Amino acid sequence: SYLYLLISLSIFTLLTFKFILLIFHQYFYYILKDDTGAVIVQTAPGKVVTHRGGSITLPCRFHHEPENTDPARIRIKWTKVTDALQFEDVFVALGRQQRVFGSYRGRVFLEQAGPGDASVIIQNVTLEDYGRYECEVTNDMEDDTGFVNLDLEGVVFPYYPREGRYKLNYHQAEDACKHQDAILASHSQLHKAWLEGLDWCNAGWLEDGSVQYPISHPRDQCGRKDNPAGVRNYGYRHKEDEHYDAFCFTSKLNGKVYFLKRFKKVNYAEAMKACIRDGSMVAKVGQLYAAWKFQLLDRCEAGWLEDGSIRYPIVNPRSRCGGSQPGVRHLGFPDKKFRLYGVYCFRKNKDERAAGTVMAKSPADSLKSRKSSSSTPMNATRVI
Repeated sequence: SYLYLLISLSIFTLLTFKFILLIFHQYFYYILKDDTGAVIVQTAPGKVVTHRGGSITLPCRFHHEPENTDPARIRIKWTKVTDALQFEDVFVALGRQQRVFGSYRGRVFLEQAGPGDASVIIQNVTLEDYGRYECEVTNDMEDDTGFVNLDLEGVVFPYYPREGRYKLNYHQAEDACKHQDAILASHSQLHKAWLEGLDWCNAGWLEDGSVQYPISHPRDQCGRKDNPAGVRNYGYRHKEDEHYDAFCFTSKLNGKVYFLKRFKKVNYAEAMKACIRDGSMVAKVGQLYAAWKFQLLDRCEAGWLEDGSIRYPIVNPRSRCGGSQPGVRHLGFPDKKFRLYGVYCFRKNKDERAAGTVMAKSPADSLKSRKSSSSTPMNATRVI
């Protein structure tokens, strides 16, 4: 009987404690809601899309319940979320005080389209801006968040260096893409490229550390002929010890790629000098792909690129130009000293060349300015 009494008292005490906690929680929530107001954040579903060099608004709106909240107590914070679930600070505002971080300085501003608008504008969008962003609005102890996915129009291309296939660990692949005016592609970018017909039999790194490759036409030498078409996935691999190719992504150019017309073909060193004399630089692989995609550059003449490879872009396939599919043809890495070809050059836009002396303006400054002035083979590669 003593044991029964002890158990009964324990159960009664536990139930009483839970009841007190419930009452306290309800009271605490009521006090918080009445004193500070619940914050509700809304962001755009799906993705917002732009291109490199463009401007884009990341939409985010908020309201309170009740609505009698001092705007000076509202904190707006934007961060970029990486695949490793790490956060990179982008922008923060508390009342009239604002701060922009890192590479976003001079490019990110509040839209300020009225009460409850936490949207930001990103100007001169870069390849690295691609990704997922979090909008957080805080009012004292209450907060809410929403997410916006920023996508870029562009093209995915496979890449391997002069040393050959499967020579790059993850970090080397990342550097290789950056050196060719690109970034490592995401899975969604590679999948979209596959939907458009990208077919490549060699596995390559993606930005999340996985290794994959897209197959549109199954065949025995590319994972068996009876396997269905799709993006084949090796999973996440060791970033230092394992070696593959890379899948790179690039977007619109802030300049122009062109084939330099000359009377004679040249070796690699002469090609570099020829572009420099013409006020340009030898084009990178990513720049040639971007020109093929966005400039519709179509040239049936092989030429040097910055990495020492020989390539040429075909928009309208014809039999004498390497196959029946559009794409950037790749003829390998010939001897730089003794083999002679044409050359593809890249010239930056004038505003890009002067960027070092021009300060970025906020949308408000631009509006004031306007008001003031008015008073006065890789031949299987496809685009995304």
